[in-house]
Amino acid sequence: MNAPAVPALRNVSLDDRYDATDGLVYLTGTQALVRLPLMQRRRDAAAGLNTAGYISGYRGSPVGGYDQALWKAKRQLDAHQVRFVPGLNEDLAATAIWGTQQLNAFPGAKYDGVFGIWYGKGPGVDRSGDALRHANQAGSSKHGGVLAVAGDDHGAKSSTMAAQTDFIFQAVGMPVLAPATVQDYLDLGLHGFAMSRFSGLWVGLKAVTDTIEAAGVADVSPQRLRIELPADFAMPAGGLNLRWPEGSFLQLEERLARWKLPAALAVVPIFSSVAIASVSSALRARLRSSFTVSSSNDWISSISLIGT
Repeated sequence: MNAPAVPALRNVSLDDRYDATDGLVYLTGTQALVRLPLMQRRRDAAAGLNTAGYISGYRGSPVGGYDQALWKAKRQLDAHQVRFVPGLNEDLAATAIWGTQQLNAFPGAKYDGVFGIWYGKGPGVDRSGDALRHANQAGSSKHGGVLAVAGDDHGAKSSTMAAQTDFIFQAVGMPVLAPATVQDYLDLGLHGFAMSRFSGLWVGLKAVTDTIEAAGVADVSPQRLRIELPADFAMPAGGLNLRWPEGSFLQLEERLARWKLPAALAVVPIFSSVAIASVSSALRARLRSSFTVSSSNDWISSISLIGT
């Protein structure tokens, strides 16, 4: 007799959210931010780079559970050379992340680069403006890069007033990425590291309650995401990454406005390699006038409504 073909179910584990290297995983936005540095480390290793990661910040809604999730994932973080050190406050955490980008300014570095993740809620971004401004002007390292995860507490869930961090980031010259799904935390996070390395800027990543506390299925296949950087961007002498000794504050300001920000904007259209290859060149060009990049689904649908 012919027996019905019953496909075998895949063996799954709760650890797949961090350990799986291919296929689909189920995780929350917070867990995606834990997985993000693991994926960055794997991508660097595949590219022949020996990198490490450093995470520091200060808890607060909606990123109040991030530190707990990181502690629970200590085994995976240690295996990928990612160290988590919570900050005494947001300012000191940002300063520590700044220090990781100075790795190649001195001889004897153990790693090719250290990528960093800073996190804090909206008021933490407010109070850390000075540290963020100085660190962003100093720049990221070539094989490091920094993401600044800002918990936007729009409903003032645990704050005395609502917070929106886009304007603070823009004021200090940082581009902003705005994930709309759990998948976006991984995709835009990896693109953010690439943007930071290329432009020498820190890159903001908005984390709102609706996305960071949501859960969903994400594709973590390494071949899914192809990140391409512009090959025709004219770099200034000495490049855009952190250097030492540094010039005057006027030179820093000039490099930020004349070179770094245009370099970040030059990376924006390359995001089409994620899921938006069909978008016209005219439509992608419109992104050059925007500092805040949301998910591909958001901006494609929004701009399409007003025509291409």
